[in-house]
Amino acid sequence: MHYDFETKPDRSKIDSVKWGGLKPNELPMWIADMDFKSAPEIQQALSKKIELGAFGYEWPGDDYFEAVADWYQTEHDARPQTDWMIFTTGVVPAISSIVRRISSIGDNVLVQEPVYNIFYNSIENNGRHVLSNDLLFDGQHYRINWEDLEQKLALPLTTLMIFCNPHNPIGIVWSPAEVQKLADLCHKYHVVLLSDEIHGDLVREGSSYNPAFSVKQPGLDNIISLVSPSKTFNLAALHAATAIVPNVFLRQKVNRGLNSDEVAEPNLLAIPGTIAAYEHGHAWLAALKKQLCANFELAARLIKANLPQVKIITGRATYLMWLDISKISTDSAAVAAFIRKQTGLIVSAGSIYRGNGHDFLRINLACPASMVEDGVNRLIKGLSSYQEN
Repeated sequence: MHYDFETKPDRSKIDSVKWGGLKPNELPMWIADMDFKSAPEIQQALSKKIELGAFGYEWPGDDYFEAVADWYQTEHDARPQTDWMIFTTGVVPAISSIVRRISSIGDNVLVQEPVYNIFYNSIENNGRHVLSNDLLFDGQHYRINWEDLEQKLALPLTTLMIFCNPHNPIGIVWSPAEVQKLADLCHKYHVVLLSDEIHGDLVREGSSYNPAFSVKQPGLDNIISLVSPSKTFNLAALHAATAIVPNVFLRQKVNRGLNSDEVAEPNLLAIPGTIAAYEHGHAWLAALKKQLCANFELAARLIKANLPQVKIITGRATYLMWLDISKISTDSAAVAAFIRKQTGLIVSAGSIYRGNGHDFLRINLACPASMVEDGVNRLIKGLSSYQEN
């Protein structure tokens, strides 16, 4: 079946966070949603549900959890048990709920900067302390500082670690050995490992990502994986995700927190949308990944030809390109603001991800190739003009 990755839906009049309220000629390539229509099989399932015309309370059944398990077996060769699963209305609401339930006010919650900025909101807004095991950067690649990680896990106030797997914004696909080692260290120091796996399906090429719920004992007892079709199929507004918690006692704590915080009940479309995605979305995802590979190749070709001082530091996962602009500026916020003012292109300043993000910009390439070309050309124009000024 042919899937359309050339047409950009017009979201300017539908309350879109990305496309609403823009000035003329502005081009948003910042927030992590895609400018593609979702898979037609999902659209059909949602239309069928709407046509029913009855919109009462709902609850996920066995078919929902089997669909999740089947998807992870087929796509990632890792099948979670269905009794490990809890429905939740989103990865971020679940993270905030788990922070409240698993840690105490004043505790350390460990992250690995630079990392997804909303983690900080979930930690700090709940009265916890962000503690970072900064990723080591050698100018080309990032890696984990294992010695520093173990020291910080061993601190008495470190009770929870939020792990970005695969990593946003860098796109690292952590190896099975790395995920296992991390899980085992967390178990050793009685730290719960909360693994955000929302980008797990978006490994553009090469071997799959490694779900935290697939590690071996004893590390498995301290694992919470959060998965969702939202990034994979452009379904962010569906508000559907699944917490996968192998240990029964930890699962009861998570379940109590999600229910107490009222983030465990599906909306009208969450269940049929997720089931349709996981049962019928394999071919669409394969086609999407081909398009993303082509988009990354196009962007890389243009950047390398016109901005040799910019380095592309991007792993195999996500549709987000991480650009090292340190030879131009170490103030990515100022650069991003300048580019928007001069060209209309909106990208993310790497500084919001903390760590060494002040040296980087993040750009979203999940859009038609024509938009990638337009956006990268604006990036080239903006950065060239910034240097001249």
